[in-house]
Amino acid sequence: MRRMIVRAFAMAHKEVMHILRDPQVLAFAWGMPVILIFLFGFAVTFDIERIPLVVVDQDHTAQSRELVRKFTASDTFRIVARRENPAQVETLFRSSTAKVAIVIPSGFARDLRRGGEASAQLLLDGADNTTASIALGYANAVSLAVSRQFMEARVGTLELPMEIRVRTFFNPGLRSSVFLVPGLMVIILVMVAVMLTALTLAREYERGSMEQLFVTPVSRLEVILGKLAPYFLIGLVQVLLVLTLGVWLFDVPVRGSLPLLFAVSSVFLLAMLMQGLLISVVTRNQMVASQVAVISTFLPALLLSGFIFPLENMPWVLRGLSRVLPAQYFVRALRAVLLRGNGLAIIWPDVLALFGFFLLLLALATSRFKRTLA
Repeated sequence: MRRMIVRAFAMAHKEVMHILRDPQVLAFAWGMPVILIFLFGFAVTFDIERIPLVVVDQDHTAQSRELVRKFTASDTFRIVARRENPAQVETLFRSSTAKVAIVIPSGFARDLRRGGEASAQLLLDGADNTTASIALGYANAVSLAVSRQFMEARVGTLELPMEIRVRTFFNPGLRSSVFLVPGLMVIILVMVAVMLTALTLAREYERGSMEQLFVTPVSRLEVILGKLAPYFLIGLVQVLLVLTLGVWLFDVPVRGSLPLLFAVSSVFLLAMLMQGLLISVVTRNQMVASQVAVISTFLPALLLSGFIFPLENMPWVLRGLSRVLPAQYFVRALRAVLLRGNGLAIIWPDVLALFGFFLLLLALATSRFKRTLA
């Protein structure tokens, strides 16, 4: 056992020398997380604010102005234009000047005073489905609030038979950065870990140094463990870097145990490193290995892990495919620890699945790594 550790350590030292001679590896390993967290944290957001709004007020009364004020009371809408004719709204939609328009017809205040049904029209640019859906939900809430206010002003008091009070756990502000950063850690580890290790053995084959490796007394398992160890340490630094930036820049809460978080990250990282080594062993070519690494990591982790899109809404075929991807289990475990403060008693099925993936990929990589160039 001691000799095995010594030989694996020697292989790890050799790989460290390769990394230090190639500064691009370190730049990729530690520069990519910073770039991705800035892009995803600031550019990718589901918090839609300041939706451009067109006001068509044909009534020009205190009641119509109050309705407009209700719409613009928060940062959800901002008025970009005022028009007198609803037919002019389509032109603003076509030029992307506005996304939403509210049309208040003449006689709006008169109908309110008479106790009749006062109507206003909301026009939406359906080409932007996300913005239109949010605007519609907010408009319904505003219309309900305005209706209640006018009813109270007319009859004195208005007691509703039922009142729903909403309380949001774990992310009270519903900030998308809190939702995205844990998933971003998954994307970074998947891409960087698999890409780096996918090139390591392929590089040995291309440079011809694999022949020298075969004449040494180092076993296949010792070669794999030695190649894996330096990148495992780099991956742990990436976890710390992403977590630090997420807390510092986006106020991501850390409600659970940090040792548990790093333990789960270590298991997932080992599985991803083994996937990269398996790709390297099978392809034996850096170009092919890099292409296979990108295809097999980024898109599956982005689309089928639950990072952005809920798996429950996908067809059963894709849901079944997601169950064979380690990224799904890591996303679920990260959010459970970081955001909900759960412990091992809750996330142990995900940890067990990740460990199973690691053992499976280790066995496959060891069996495919032959001490021959043929």
